[in-house]
Amino acid sequence: MLRVGTGVACMACRNLVTNSSSVKIRIPLQKLHPLSRAIHHRNSPNTNPHRPSLQSAARQFTSLSRLPLHPARPLPGKYGHQPHRTFWVARLATRLLKLRYLLLGSAVGGGYTAKKTYEEWKDMLPDLSEYKWVVPDFIWELDEHIDLEKIANALPDAETLAKLLPDFEKIGENFSFLKSLMSKESSGEATFKATENASFEGSEKQYKKASDKEKADQLQEELLRTQLKYQRILERLEKENKELRKVVLQKDDKGIHQRKVNKSLIDLYSEVLDILSDYDSNYNTQDHLPRVVVVGDQSAGKTSVLEMIAQARIFPRGSGEMMTRSPVKVTLSEGPHHVAMFKDSSREFDLTKEDDLAALRHEIEIRMRKSVKEGQTVSPETISLSVKGPGIQRMVLVDLPGVISTVTSGMALDTKETIFSISKAYMQNPNAIILCIQDGSVDAERSIVTDLVSQMDPQGKRTIFVLTKVDLAEKNMASPSRIQQIVEGRLFPMKALGYFAVVTGKGSSSESIDAIKDYEEDFFQNSRLLKTGMLKAHQVTTKNLSLAVSDCFWKMVRESVEQQADSFKASRFNLETEWKNNYPRLRELDRNELFEKAKNEILDEVISLSQVTPKHWEDILQKKLWERVSTHVIENIYLPAAQTMNSGTFNTTVDIRLKQWTDKQLPHKALEVAWETLQEEFGRFMSEYKGKDQDDIFDKLKEAVKDESIKRHKWNERAEDSLRVIQHNALEDRSISDKPQWDAAIQFMEETLQTRLNDTESVISDMVGPDWKQRWMYWMKRSPEQHIRNETRNELERLLKVNEDHTAYLANDEVTTVRKNLEARGVEVDPALIKDTWHQLYRRQFLRTALSHCNLCRRGFYYYQRHFVDSELECNDVVLFWRIQRMLGITANTLRQQLTNTEVRRLEKNVKEVLEDFGEDNDKKGHLITGRRVQLAEDLKKVREIQEKLEAFIEALHQEK
Repeated sequence: MLRVGTGVACMACRNLVTNSSSVKIRIPLQKLHPLSRAIHHRNSPNTNPHRPSLQSAARQFTSLSRLPLHPARPLPGKYGHQPHRTFWVARLATRLLKLRYLLLGSAVGGGYTAKKTYEEWKDMLPDLSEYKWVVPDFIWELDEHIDLEKIANALPDAETLAKLLPDFEKIGENFSFLKSLMSKESSGEATFKATENASFEGSEKQYKKASDKEKADQLQEELLRTQLKYQRILERLEKENKELRKVVLQKDDKGIHQRKVNKSLIDLYSEVLDILSDYDSNYNTQDHLPRVVVVGDQSAGKTSVLEMIAQARIFPRGSGEMMTRSPVKVTLSEGPHHVAMFKDSSREFDLTKEDDLAALRHEIEIRMRKSVKEGQTVSPETISLSVKGPGIQRMVLVDLPGVISTVTSGMALDTKETIFSISKAYMQNPNAIILCIQDGSVDAERSIVTDLVSQMDPQGKRTIFVLTKVDLAEKNMASPSRIQQIVEGRLFPMKALGYFAVVTGKGSSSESIDAIKDYEEDFFQNSRLLKTGMLKAHQVTTKNLSLAVSDCFWKMVRESVEQQADSFKASRFNLETEWKNNYPRLRELDRNELFEKAKNEILDEVISLSQVTPKHWEDILQKKLWERVSTHVIENIYLPAAQTMNSGTFNTTVDIRLKQWTDKQLPHKALEVAWETLQEEFGRFMSEYKGKDQDDIFDKLKEAVKDESIKRHKWNERAEDSLRVIQHNALEDRSISDKPQWDAAIQFMEETLQTRLNDTESVISDMVGPDWKQRWMYWMKRSPEQHIRNETRNELERLLKVNEDHTAYLANDEVTTVRKNLEARGVEVDPALIKDTWHQLYRRQFLRTALSHCNLCRRGFYYYQRHFVDSELECNDVVLFWRIQRMLGITANTLRQQLTNTEVRRLEKNVKEVLEDFGEDNDKKGHLITGRRVQLAEDLKKVREIQEKLEAFIEALHQEK
């Protein structure tokens, strides 16, 4: 008799065989062994009160699980609709080994044949060890209670059956008992029993005549019909579940429950990945969080597979042209409405409207092209997109640019290598799930991506292989067994966790997702690949693919997320320790916070310019303007006019030259001086600012802001014209009103002439070399050129002593005389050297004479008031310097007014604009605010943010369990 475990026999079955009175005995179901209840009383409502409903089973069933052979059966009306479900291997064994097949057998050969047939069919069953990771836990728990090996060993042998043959009355009574127990089954079940009983009567004859091949064909056909029927039931239940969940989500979305809506689990996880994508990994902390990486050859159908999973045509398309130019991270989640949204945008795209779909595709294309730098074809910059909708499987996918074998015209030369490097960077993550897309319509030997995937995952522990365009492959391929070799992993060198075959439409970009789904379902229902067993039902359709990928994704997330959280926790501890050791008195400010602090300091420094006193401005402006124009005044105005012998000619020459100077150069020079003064004062305030929070880390930024603000600043164009009029009027005035002004002019003249004299003395000293005192006391020597210069100077000084009123230029005959005199002393000299030396000597003589004349004019104000009538003293040069001095004062005052009233405020406005531009340019801020301190604060902030997000995600993950 049938034995379970260590030999505990089923009570009902024992009574059927050994006790003829068992027909009248009613054994309580609670006392029956679980296996007995599963076989004889599977339709009883109290058989397994804890068994989950069909809807629950449908949710837990994965695409890689084997499907049960029996369809769902309706229970009696008073118990409602309760479909029967168990592991299909157990159901197959139950069908073959039902006790009525054995107990009602009339010959030993029938039992022996049944046992032999079970062993043969058992050998033909596929190995499920590869897909154990996707089978729900309750299946394995059920399998633990049903030991098929023990059931097979418990089958009676020929001798035991022979002992049972004589007692046919007991067998008849037991058959009647079984029939009464099974009377409550549905009409469909009764029909199935009648068929079984009829087939049982001739089972021995049928088994003897049927060949092994016919048995295998019958089993395959029955299995296929059962799987397809179950698939249709599952899809119907999923559709009903989807509609119900949509209604519930819509109610929550409207706030009916009046509760706070938290972020979904997948949204929390996606935020962590977004932060990690911008985080420059340090301290051996790497991003090993799982995501699904979609790789494939160009035009292999990657984008189409993604769109089928997302249930919307969201990506731009091109015929043969590379469209995916940068990685696109797509976060899929369930929601009441089918919408899409970018990470950095608040706009929602309604994926049920064609206009929004077109706008979304256009926006993705624009973002891709913007991310590609000039001279490149692809970009490593990631575009983040979230898609929500009813029934969408939760996961994070990254669509990568298609792998190419040849760089065509119009592409950058390094495009192929760049795509390989981007793909490897994502696939190197040990927890990344690689979704390898292979075009089924082309020769397998042309594939490039399979070699790349096999390099990154040689054992195939995290790779899922997808064969696209199977419809074209079946139509065009001469050998269909080649497709079977691909999906069984025997054609490519790469290994994979699972193999899938999908159809992504007829190739038209105008096809809707629903139309593609219908086409895919119709194709596989009629495909000879599925009918002949080359493809298994669980290996086809993008629906099964998305279920398998989602299960694999969440399994990988649960296994690795806590380890990653611990890694970032350790990294945070290291960063905080380094900060405390190196910057114990400073706050942890990142680059953006430091920029805001520097911005406030710079604006304070600009405002401080308005606090500069008017006297300070005028003194600086007057001093700088005279430094800029003094050479022109002395060399081009004063010296030429002073060569004349009478005052009339002197004044005329001065007036003409001053007028020319004012019209052409002076106003422009004055504005240049004012602008330079403003720059210097601005820079001085920025460099000398000593606030309590002053930080050297801002020096580079301040310098850049100063330079850029000055570059953008332009002085008022009308200021030059108005300044010219003011300067011209100031220089025309010759009336010195009082003695203090006269004395100030003489002092200004003396200081100017003395400065020039000192400069001239220095030039002559450099020309002739050290004098006798320096040569004797400091052991200095003259060079040969200095020796010639010294001899020339001595000769020219003798000429000046002879004629003190000599003109500023030497005549040619005088140059010849000096040269011959030098040659007579053995000194060869060039005429140009003589003229150059003469110029400096005459200049020194002239300045000495002018200084002595200046001392005489100290008492000349009385004669000036009388216009030097009846006086040998003429001080027109003092009047010239008074005019220059007065013009400098008036110009400085005018420029100061323009600075304080207009230009400082315009400069402040420019500084604000520059700071705003720099604030929007992250690259600029990264270049200007640098240093270990900044990088450490940036890393610390990022790691804290990542850790907090991970902890929130882990907490939500535990709550979901």
